[in-house]
Amino acid sequence: MTTQRKPGATTHITPAGLMFLAITSLGWGFNWPVTKYLLAELPPLTLRGSTGVIGAALLALLAVMRRQSLHVPRALWPRLALAAALNVGAWMVLMGLALLWLPASEAALIAYTMPVWASLIAWPVLGERPTVLRAVALVMAFAGLAAIMGGNGIAASEAKLPGILMALGGSIGFAVGTVLAKKLPLQLPPITAAAWQIGVGCLPVALVGLLIEHSNWQAVTTIGWLLVVYSTVIQFCVAYVAWFAALARLPASVAAIGTMAVPVIGVVASAIALHEPLGPGQIAALVFTLAGVVLATRS
Repeated sequence: MTTQRKPGATTHITPAGLMFLAITSLGWGFNWPVTKYLLAELPPLTLRGSTGVIGAALLALLAVMRRQSLHVPRALWPRLALAAALNVGAWMVLMGLALLWLPASEAALIAYTMPVWASLIAWPVLGERPTVLRAVALVMAFAGLAAIMGGNGIAASEAKLPGILMALGGSIGFAVGTVLAKKLPLQLPPITAAAWQIGVGCLPVALVGLLIEHSNWQAVTTIGWLLVVYSTVIQFCVAYVAWFAALARLPASVAAIGTMAVPVIGVVASAIALHEPLGPGQIAALVFTLAGVVLATRS
């Protein structure tokens, strides 16, 4: 995303960055029960790809209304394509495919190892040396995720290996994209940068979904259509813009650790909206994960 800092420069924690990170976590967290509901009515690639393309078009329209140029200099296209592939396309495709081999809980646990990879990659690439508080924050955040999953470990087996590799690939890819967004920022207007990244990342996903999946949009319920609007406007337009804005104002590792609140919010939202269990394990997860986020923002 757009940033006025020099590539590779140290980024300090700012209140605005924390605010944008909170908006991202809420938007993506509430999207968990939304997506779970919608997957009963639409196939995954079509759902994620089409809502992303529409969201990108809405962002482009907003950019035009705000008189922000949609022009991308030729020299920036390789950087833009890489960011879109890592931050949007690969994450959605690999995580969606991982669910073919893994239970959702195990896929989510692997997915949110992303802060570990981001912190490790940010050290040599950005010079963000790990601190003791940040290490403790990671441990507490993962303790929260373990509580969400009921303390069950991942039962690795030959049958699950493809799913494990895909989930790890999506997690590491998003981490690389997070760090590269700091190392090689896109010198574009904020909304323009988000529109192009989401559009370029989601268009191939939507096309593949149209080719290999069967979608019956006429069967989508009224509630389903309302949730499609949420997934399009909040997940892609609001949350992604807020995420890139947070990256411009926070160290990459802190922003990554902050996303650990997403699955906790998703569990609580699912308990309220879908009447899923919310017992001692989920409450412990909320405490551990939010404590980890607080420590990360103070490190």
